[in-house]
Amino acid sequence: MRTLLSILLLTALATMSCGHVKVINPEPFGLVPVTFPDYRDVTIPATIAPLNFSIDGATCLDVTLTGDDGTVLHVNGPVAQFPPKAWKRMLAANKGASIQIDTYGLVNGRWREYAPFWYFVSEDDIDYGLAYRLILPSYEGMGKLGIYERELSTCRQREIISTEEVNGCMNCHAFNQCDPSDMNLHVRGANGATLIQQEGELKAWTTKTDSTISSCVYPYWHPSGNYIAYSTNTTRQGFYQRPENVLEVFDYASDIVVCDLRTGELFSCPLLKGDDAWETFPAFSPDGRTLYFCRALPKEIPGQLSEIRYDLCSIVFDPESGTFGDHIDTLIPAADASFSISFPRPSFDGRFLMFTTSVFGNFTIWHNDADLCLLDLETGEIRSLDSANSPYSADSYHNWSSNSRWFVFGSRREDLTHTRAYICHIDENGVPSKPFLLPQKNPRAYYDALLMSYNIPEFITAPVSLDSHKAWSLLKRGKKQSLQYRTLPTTHDQ
Repeated sequence: MRTLLSILLLTALATMSCGHVKVINPEPFGLVPVTFPDYRDVTIPATIAPLNFSIDGATCLDVTLTGDDGTVLHVNGPVAQFPPKAWKRMLAANKGASIQIDTYGLVNGRWREYAPFWYFVSEDDIDYGLAYRLILPSYEGMGKLGIYERELSTCRQREIISTEEVNGCMNCHAFNQCDPSDMNLHVRGANGATLIQQEGELKAWTTKTDSTISSCVYPYWHPSGNYIAYSTNTTRQGFYQRPENVLEVFDYASDIVVCDLRTGELFSCPLLKGDDAWETFPAFSPDGRTLYFCRALPKEIPGQLSEIRYDLCSIVFDPESGTFGDHIDTLIPAADASFSISFPRPSFDGRFLMFTTSVFGNFTIWHNDADLCLLDLETGEIRSLDSANSPYSADSYHNWSSNSRWFVFGSRREDLTHTRAYICHIDENGVPSKPFLLPQKNPRAYYDALLMSYNIPEFITAPVSLDSHKAWSLLKRGKKQSLQYRTLPTTHDQ
């Protein structure tokens, strides 16, 4: 009788407080627990913040981590929350090895013993942090929108700049190969401009000219820091009355231009600017001598919207003379591949190019069929990143770490509504591991309460240093510099 009363008392205490409650008479469950986030058997960097988690249906957890080196870390509570210092020491001691996770969960008043799972600690380092925009998921209202940075070794998030400071929607933040000292940020609205910062010097540019169809968007830095490639777009959006595709964004026209930051000029060539094709999503190769982009033949909108498919293309670029080659190479024809291609991103080691595929169009955030694919630039092999993709939601807007061993991307796989940031290891052969959700102190509480979406996450090698007060002053009262436009010959030999 005393034993039964003790068990009942312990169960009641576990349900109320679940603090340091001993596991008594656990029932072997035989299965790996369903955790949130799904951190089972993931590959992680040695400097990542603790991968805290909860288990569906369990009101209390008892979790033990055992490293290959024999170190042990034990926690007990409603959420598996690992002390940051002990976690950091354990990962450092097991870099290049694995950590076993043994878990007990209190479910309906009885302890359950789960099968173990593992963390694999990579020898590949990861960058300091991420920068991203937080925005309402369907863009129907601006609300408080901002650009934020997150230190990956902790759960600290810091606001870089927000709508409250600049009184306008912000988009198109970009850095030069993860280096935040080179930064691009576009602000819309009456006081809008493109903010460009190089080595601490911040300037505001008016990027719309009489020869371009819009202000410059979708930026990509040239590795030299002398150029930024952009697209100029006539864009519209529409809303569906069906849950699987809430929003569609499409172009009526688009061109590619390059800004020479040394001269304050925009330039392009007839191959990249005209009415016979829509060009968008430019990206320079790591050596700066190739410009990748997406290209589609114009269609009638909205009648032929579902027929719009973008090819993956490239053109030679000569950074010394600032000129383009005399022809466009189609690397992946959309018609042959039976999908549309968007958001090409070459790895910084020059080996791979990652892109997003969808049935049509290029606004893949709301395309549930969107998947990440990889082009091997050495062999020409194309393959879907099945280990990273989800069959249920859009996987898109990816960016590489500075050492090309990690990539981050956005996915709506958790609730099909809010885009979250996922990090994934990829080895030198282009084989990805299982991605993991950006860690938080209490993931379930954090993500359930967060009504904003992570938009365009980018790795950064250091904290972003941007004076938001100076940015507002430049936008509101400062003199904005205008860009001049010139058309180049179609060959770099001229």
